[in-house]
Amino acid sequence: MTSTSVFVSGANGFIAQHVVKELLSKGYTVIGSVRSEAKGEELKSLVKNDNFSYEIVASLTEEGAFDEVLKKHPEVTVFLHTASPFSFSVEDVEKDLMKPAINGTLNALNAIKKYGPQIKKVVITASAVANFGFGPHFDAEKVYNEDDWNPITYKESLENSFFGYFGSKKYAELAVHDFMAKETVNFDISFINPPYVFGPQAYVVKDKANLNLSNEVINRVVKLSKDDTIPAEGSVFVDVRDVARAHLVAFENDETVNKRLLTIAGRYTLDTIANIINRYFPSTTVPKGDESRNDEIYKNVHKYDNSRTNKLLGFEYTSLADTIFDTVEQIYNA
Repeated sequence: MTSTSVFVSGANGFIAQHVVKELLSKGYTVIGSVRSEAKGEELKSLVKNDNFSYEIVASLTEEGAFDEVLKKHPEVTVFLHTASPFSFSVEDVEKDLMKPAINGTLNALNAIKKYGPQIKKVVITASAVANFGFGPHFDAEKVYNEDDWNPITYKESLENSFFGYFGSKKYAELAVHDFMAKETVNFDISFINPPYVFGPQAYVVKDKANLNLSNEVINRVVKLSKDDTIPAEGSVFVDVRDVARAHLVAFENDETVNKRLLTIAGRYTLDTIANIINRYFPSTTVPKGDESRNDEIYKNVHKYDNSRTNKLLGFEYTSLADTIFDTVEQIYNA
């Protein structure tokens, strides 16, 4: 058991809730930031653990957003920054996606520098889209790894919210690298870069009408009827519980300092997901998938080599079958 206190920003997010759960199971004390008292109380009622408390940070992007919270908690020695604004339905890409992602992250780092001198480890929840080229930058032959950067320019990022999402992840992470190069700080930093994150919610699903964006991929298949056509789509994925474990490895293992952990478990197609659902849930309405077209679909899926990350993590990823089973079981039983 440990008496270490860990701060988790955006604690009620999909990944963050799993991080909180994992930390508490390991005996850490957790302080989470949420946007409102209602969200904090809801999370507290789900977590049901005396080692968890919350603080309200109404807006990540207001200057000094984390200052008061860190002044109040001098016991915190680890800061996990999982909070990030995210929506594809934005009116102003720069104002609503790019600036909040960049400024929210820099607000956290500036607060740690000024008011958290005792904080020794910082982990940033980044994204594999900061590594991968998408859209016009997709390269079917390239094997992407931890050192790669999405070639999207800042100007391109502003063209639409889809590009804005890729840009926000890339430029928020670059802002951190820039900050670390320029500033003198007491802490070490690591990055977690997951692709599509699948898996069950950490706690009860209250509203399954719309799951987090990644799990909507699975939910879309779940909602299909026998006569529906399965779209020819695929990508790379990781289980949310593995992403949570990676956050702990990132601050517990000194070998991860300054490293980008590209947490990818494998590839999937919607056909494969449909067949896993049919295998485990025979009464489902989901049509059978046609996996004979997987190879064709995979031609448009990123190739990758994350062996350096996997060596540092030291655990086996959850399989696609287990991830889909656990997710779909929760959807059906919610």
